[in-house]
Amino acid sequence: MRVALAELTPRPADVPANLERVDRVVRAARSELVAFPELFLSGYRLGDRLRSLAVRADDGTLEALARLARASATTIVVGAPLASADRAGEVENAAVVVDRGGAVLHATKRYLPTFGPFEEGLVFTPAGRGTVVATDAVRLGVEICYDVFFPEVARELAIDGAELILNVSAAPVTSRRLFEKLLPARAAENGLPVVYVNRVGVEDGLVFGGGSGAWDARGEPLATAAVDVEGLEPGERVLVVEVDLHDAARWRPFRPVLRDVVARPPAPRPSPG
Repeated sequence: MRVALAELTPRPADVPANLERVDRVVRAARSELVAFPELFLSGYRLGDRLRSLAVRADDGTLEALARLARASATTIVVGAPLASADRAGEVENAAVVVDRGGAVLHATKRYLPTFGPFEEGLVFTPAGRGTVVATDAVRLGVEICYDVFFPEVARELAIDGAELILNVSAAPVTSRRLFEKLLPARAAENGLPVVYVNRVGVEDGLVFGGGSGAWDARGEPLATAAVDVEGLEPGERVLVVEVDLHDAARWRPFRPVLRDVVARPPAPRPSPG
């Protein structure tokens, strides 16, 4: 599968401008899957304004993405604040996933950082469990940024049948070395390829770290190549990588970790006292 990673800087609080950039990149990348960073449609450091910027089913944004996905025969994944369909007034930090046929799906961030410069827990409602997004091209296990620090997130996605783990992120430059350690570990411990897209740029004093890339089912880095996209700004890039979705089936028999986890789940904790 040819995957494009759009390592870009969103326009803060300008959903139409960011949607136009999604359109431009998807058409230029000519890939089966194109992924954009966390909260790309809105920008990240916007505090409570993220509520008013939340994408809603009836505002035309999702339909525009569906038209683009159908026209380009591309699965599109883009981070956005998403109005909850089940809980009025609540907003999720979501990855909107639109498959080649125009079906609109999504995955919601499980762990919301609320420390230092991060205020996500003040705005968003977290998911209780990860979701494998079954598109018409791939069974996609989606993590969002901080989720990578919790190995059970990737493990549950792998057990639930993900063929590829995708982490969409808005991680600062100070976290880059941590992600460089954790992402290949998640690949190796689950026998599953992992791809990662992180934004760049500066927003309200926070410097974002880039470092997008991909790893095979053994945790080895996959080669990426830059794609020429009109209108990219200094520091931005779009990378493409070929991911073998059959790699897991070849590798897992030599390290049957998932088999052994399913056969022998963790013992329950003893009751206190």
